[in-house]
Amino acid sequence: MTDLTASQPTVRDFESIQVKVHTEQIVRPSLSYWQDAWMRLKHNRRAIISLYIVILLAFFTLAGPLLWQVDPALQDLGQISQSPSMPKQALLVEPYEAWPGIVRRDVPAEPDVYPDVMAAPGALQSFDRPTTQRVRLSWNPVEGAAGYNIYRNEQQPTSDQDLGLPLGSTGGGNEVSYEDRLNLESIPYFYSVVATDGIDESALFSVIIVHPFDALTAQQARQRGLIPEEDTESVIGREIRLEFHPFGTDYLGRDMLARLMYGARVSLFIGIVAPFLYVCFGLVYGGFSGYFAGRLDVILMRFADFVVALPFLLFMILFKIAFGIGPGESGILPMLIALVLLGWPATARLVRGQVLQIRDEGYIQAARLLGAKNGYLVLRHMIPNTMGVILVTLTFAVPAAIFTEAFLSFIGMGVAPPTPSWGSMCNEGVKTMLSHPHELIFPASFISITVLAFNLLGDGLTEALDSRMRSRE
Repeated sequence: MTDLTASQPTVRDFESIQVKVHTEQIVRPSLSYWQDAWMRLKHNRRAIISLYIVILLAFFTLAGPLLWQVDPALQDLGQISQSPSMPKQALLVEPYEAWPGIVRRDVPAEPDVYPDVMAAPGALQSFDRPTTQRVRLSWNPVEGAAGYNIYRNEQQPTSDQDLGLPLGSTGGGNEVSYEDRLNLESIPYFYSVVATDGIDESALFSVIIVHPFDALTAQQARQRGLIPEEDTESVIGREIRLEFHPFGTDYLGRDMLARLMYGARVSLFIGIVAPFLYVCFGLVYGGFSGYFAGRLDVILMRFADFVVALPFLLFMILFKIAFGIGPGESGILPMLIALVLLGWPATARLVRGQVLQIRDEGYIQAARLLGAKNGYLVLRHMIPNTMGVILVTLTFAVPAAIFTEAFLSFIGMGVAPPTPSWGSMCNEGVKTMLSHPHELIFPASFISITVLAFNLLGDGLTEALDSRMRSRE
């Protein structure tokens, strides 16, 4: 007979066996959606650099005029179309007095015999210190000359066909001087003097290089606030510091840096306010359209398609007429209204597509079962979940609006002079781009940098806020 008690389990058989298991815990800090997006954005070097550029542009626009307190409308006709340069000194001179010139009594005004070949005038020199007020030249007479023609060039003449701008001529062979007061600047000039028999010029000429010094009269300096009120005699011959124009001046002598700062206010105001308004409208419009769907959605989207088909430029013209804005007047308000009324459909379509994807999610159904009304669901749950897409849309809409303003101002349909904007400054600068390229380069560069910065920032936000790209990592 088998002993069954030997196989019976005892209490010890049920005692717990403690097994030490070593496990590694991977701890990751809990991040919200926006915190994670910011961390991803910081790893995008191009987007961060673009963000810094946008911040600098905001500082340039808002704080710049407070630091650089120069009137953008102030015209300095003594410094027209000046290139960017360091601070300059000017010599205070006496008011202009007519110069009788030099007439040689021992030389006939009209020669008795006209030679076949006339020599070049000798001893061509500056009569006194040349200034931007006047340049006076003198030379020795040429035998057989009935007069002299004077030319001015900004480069070294290579032949008698390359003497430059004809300034004038003397009345006789005994007049051996000339005074130049035609738009003088503080740059080197090549003056050429050619003898003539009254009809033909000699093939030989003399050349002198003259670099006029910046000069102002005491009255001009006082009008510009460069010197205090004092006796004229005590300031003549003194050198004073002229106004500093780091970006140069335009064709009316206005400071380019000040005009760029105030122009940024106009360009960025239109470029930011208009997209913000029509993106907000498109956000609400597309949110309700996508949430209700059905027949209402069809009607709302067909109206959006109708708005897309409307020509922007035609409406811009109609708004200018409706507001009574004539040629040469700034059309900032019509441009803003046209952008807002015609720019929202793209945002509405994008938001509608996002809402259609999330309207059947579980948390939406749960909120509906708890009694949430339609307006609350759209504004509290659906639209906040599309904010990532909205931010990306806004960053791409801003450069588009800035470029639109620049284009309309360039063709004369937007901001009109003297109100500065980057587009209107380009329109003015293109007229002098060959002789003074800085008047076009600076505003065009600011437009290009701003548009590029916002576009690269939009690309970075797209990558940072896209959940599908985040799931691949």
